[in-house]
Amino acid sequence: MPTPVSPATPENPPPGHPGPEGGLQLAPGVRVPEAALNFAFVRSSGPGGQNVNKRATKCQLRVLLDDIPLRPAARARLVDLAGGGLTDAGEILIQDESTRSANRNRAACLERLCELVARALVPPKKRRPTKPGRGAIQRRIDAKKQQGEKKQRRRPPEA
Repeated sequence: MPTPVSPATPENPPPGHPGPEGGLQLAPGVRVPEAALNFAFVRSSGPGGQNVNKRATKCQLRVLLDDIPLRPAARARLVDLAGGGLTDAGEILIQDESTRSANRNRAACLERLCELVARALVPPKKRRPTKPGRGAIQRRIDAKKQQGEKKQRRRPPEA
């Protein structure tokens, strides 16, 4: 479920945009210096004809986990959410080659990082253990008794 987002104002920019005090806002209350985001562009595969052989449009975004200011619980959730995108060096690696434009792929990488961080900030709901009610238990036992009686009636009479 998406997190509620307050309207963008100069003091509260939308995620992925620079704020007044510098850095990029990844989620409400989470700001990362732009220097912490390492973008690299490499040759992409897929459609694009000769263009893919000449241009480096695939975007790779690397961010050190330590550079993202999160509480320990949110950080643990981010590690779980990153999954295979987490390197041995403790970096989150996000790649995108969905479009032929390097700028759009860069924006898509930033958007995915913002989405990951926003999801990590939301604590999971606690599971409340439940048990069947008295009526449900009684109906189950009655059904079992009926099934047993039905099978008793199928037996041949004793001599």
